[in-house]
Amino acid sequence: MPHAALAADGNSSITQVKVYPGSATVERLARVPAGARSITIRCLSPQLDAQSLQVHADSSVRIGETSIRVQERDLDKECATPLDDQVRQAEDRVAIAKAETDSLELATSYLKTVATKAPDDVHSGPGTPGSASINSTTDALRRSSQDVLLKLHQARRKQELADLALKELMTERNRTAGPNARVSTVTITLAAERESDLRLSYQLRGPSWSPSYRATLDSATSVVRLERMALVAQNTGEDWRNVQLTLSTGQPTRATSGRMPNAWTLDIYTPPPETDMQRRGIPSPAPAPVAVSGPVMMIEGAPEMPRFDVQVSDNAYATEFSVPQRITVPSGGQRVTLSLGTQDARAQLVSRSAPAVEQAAYLVAQLPTLPGVWPTASVALYRDNAYVGQGTLNNNADELSRTGLAFGRDERVVVTAEPQQQNSGSAGFTGANVERKVQHAYRVENRHQRPVALQVLESAPVSRNEQIEVRSQYEPAPADKEWNRRPGLILWSETLAPGSSQRFVATHTLRYPKDARLQESQ
Repeated sequence: MPHAALAADGNSSITQVKVYPGSATVERLARVPAGARSITIRCLSPQLDAQSLQVHADSSVRIGETSIRVQERDLDKECATPLDDQVRQAEDRVAIAKAETDSLELATSYLKTVATKAPDDVHSGPGTPGSASINSTTDALRRSSQDVLLKLHQARRKQELADLALKELMTERNRTAGPNARVSTVTITLAAERESDLRLSYQLRGPSWSPSYRATLDSATSVVRLERMALVAQNTGEDWRNVQLTLSTGQPTRATSGRMPNAWTLDIYTPPPETDMQRRGIPSPAPAPVAVSGPVMMIEGAPEMPRFDVQVSDNAYATEFSVPQRITVPSGGQRVTLSLGTQDARAQLVSRSAPAVEQAAYLVAQLPTLPGVWPTASVALYRDNAYVGQGTLNNNADELSRTGLAFGRDERVVVTAEPQQQNSGSAGFTGANVERKVQHAYRVENRHQRPVALQVLESAPVSRNEQIEVRSQYEPAPADKEWNRRPGLILWSETLAPGSSQRFVATHTLRYPKDARLQESQ
């Protein structure tokens, strides 16, 4: 067996990438020649997590130990990128332009020296030239100077352009790989009976994807079309070219187990003995910073990527999106936008108003809880194909069915708030209490040519002290006195016929001791 076959340099390529929020799993494929005893795979990301590295092959390859070395990229010539070659070519062009500029500046300096010499210095000896010869020499010097100065201007302009091109290339290279780029080299000891494929899988910290959505409401059919989108970004030093990309809502970088409660103990507090410094009035030194223990991993040079929190639903641990076409995501942090499909949901449309805050109504689509994992993220809102603004899609609990998605103002629902009525006086047999009555009244008119499902929200006072008594009366009766699980948030729910109006009245009576100072927050 030839000695050259014992060790091989594996030309590997990335075949699959699974991206999580804050990390990614990369799969590489390398070809192992028959008879190889080791294989070296170069130019991998310096953010490679050594503990996550896995090597797989078929039964014809026996795999031994694996070693990983991280070094400066410049030390391995095989890790040169196309940008490195472009930078070297640009440096050569700068050097050529600078040499031309320097030579022309030297010629200009020589002509200036000749022009400033006295005639006796230029023409020494007998036969001093006459005026015709002097004119001819002067004219030749003028033409030479003009030609040299013009070429010098053009050479300087050429050098400026070459310097600018080099600066742009170096900026791009530093952005994608960093000024002090590093690479990982993996060496695998093995025994290959025949030529076979070798698969590497490893975890990278730093890459991420963040969700975004587009919601389009068809008000005629009450159908909301939700489009999932994703922004993918990575700065690992490896370009993901033509790879099979999968996006997952799982988070392998999180803790694998929850925190346990500490014991609850009771004791009598004993003040510590006074120190000599305290007796002399000298303040105690500030406590030293407390070190936080735990599995914290910092990646040098890793950029901060978009993150989001994921909630598990439908007994699933994660939702994965496999992009059907092959994708290229270059290293450098550029964001690549992907569409992950659409889903239609039938909504219940309501016009919602909070008159005490704003005398306006907004069109809200209340949606059923969406299946799968929908991370909370921003959503672009369109009503009847017209863009109305940005919102937030929150699929947690029954948020979509209660709060819903708001699609802008409903201008044909007119909301009017009447002036607040308030009076107070003494109460009780001895007049020791204060009784205060507050009344809020609103009128809502439907100017649509169809019935409107109306929701009106009102804040009611909530007592947090047994000395404060609150009695509230409503007309009409509210549908919910703790809307969205918030005590004191009143919801009226009515259906308004076309052209009709409805008056909503809330009367609150507060009773509390006269000598008490009432604290209100709203």
